[in-house]
Amino acid sequence: MAEPPRQLPLDLPHEAALSRDDYLLGSSNRAAFELLERWPEWPSPVVVLAGPVGSGKTHLVKAFQEETGAAVIAARDLTERAVETLAAAPAAVVEDAHLGVDNTALFHLLNAARQAGRTVLITSRTWPASWKITLPDLMSRLRAATPVEILEPDDDLLRRVLVKLFADRQISVDIGVVDYLVVRMERSLDVAMRAVEAIDQEALAGRVRITKPLVGRVLENVHKGP
Repeated sequence: MAEPPRQLPLDLPHEAALSRDDYLLGSSNRAAFELLERWPEWPSPVVVLAGPVGSGKTHLVKAFQEETGAAVIAARDLTERAVETLAAAPAAVVEDAHLGVDNTALFHLLNAARQAGRTVLITSRTWPASWKITLPDLMSRLRAATPVEILEPDDDLLRRVLVKLFADRQISVDIGVVDYLVVRMERSLDVAMRAVEAIDQEALAGRVRITKPLVGRVLENVHKGP
């Protein structure tokens, strides 16, 4: 019997659920979640949140913004002009500092926020030592910041994340398929996101159910990377 013809899956947007109630907690991210929940009662006015790609930093920032009314800016877009607006918000968030940040603008933001009694959250994949900071006073401020890290997920959290990622795409998957993924994939939320997307695309293209053999084939390509 001939296989059904493959179809070209439409690249439709999938809305991820990024509210506070949608955030999945585990041992790898609990410290970060609980610290942000304590706002504005932080140990210091500045918090540096570090974690690998896909670890949930963006989700935390979205939830934090919803709860606090924080002003959010990408580190690469931070300028001295933006400082006044950011410092006037209940809290300021500077995302992805590892991609580069204007040292002078960040220093002025930290000063302005401190003078206004505000807080600043900085997210990154790495710690400040690798950010090519050229201003000694800025590095001193960053050393005084409270560091909090998101680690790679354990099996339980990874399983729940996979279920959520499929649910975000309105896909119901047998728990046996999810367990099959958990024991075979790299312990990375970035890999989890790429795997679910690739599995969805493969199932749509072949017009087939999501099964363990299909998942196994897709996972090999996901682990090879782009």
